[in-house]
Amino acid sequence: MKKTLIVIDMQNDFIDGSLGTAEAVAIVENVKNKIREYKSRGDEIIFTRDTHQDNYMDTNEGKHLPVVHCIEGTPGWEIREGLYVEGAEIINKPSFGYTGWADHNFEEVELIGLCTDICVVSNALIIKALFPEIKVSVDSACCAGVTPDSHNAALNTMKMCQIEVQ
Repeated sequence: MKKTLIVIDMQNDFIDGSLGTAEAVAIVENVKNKIREYKSRGDEIIFTRDTHQDNYMDTNEGKHLPVVHCIEGTPGWEIREGLYVEGAEIINKPSFGYTGWADHNFEEVELIGLCTDICVVSNALIIKALFPEIKVSVDSACCAGVTPDSHNAALNTMKMCQIEVQ
C-alpha cells in the first residue's frame, strides 16, 4: 500500500519567525524523524508551503490575520533547513487548504506540521472528504497550533471526522 506523508507549512515564519511559537520550535526534531522514517521506506513525501505575495495585507486573509508572513522568496517562506528531502513534491498554496488534492492517487495519508488549528485541520478535512475510504491520520507529536488549546480543539475536530489522531 502506498503511504504518503504530507508535511504542512514547516516554514521559518511559522516556526520561529513572525508567527512562530515555542510549540512549533519544539516539534522540529519530531518532524525531522518522521520524514526520515518515510524516506527510509521509500514512501511518498509532499511538502506544502504557505505562499503569499507583497500585497498580503490587502487580501481577505491579511485583513483577518494582519501579520505579514510567508512572502514568496523571503527567508520566512522557506521550508526549515534540514527538513526537505530531495525528490519530494512541494505545493505552494495561497490559502489554508490546498484544493488540488483530488489530482493525487492517495491510498493512505499522514499529515504533520503547522498550524494544527488552521492549515493541518483544513487539509486533513479536504483529503478526508475527497477520499472518504482511505486512512487519514495526524501525528499530534509532529504538529503545533497557534495555542495549545486550539491545537487540542483541532485534534478533537479531526477525530470527530474519522481522522485518526496519534
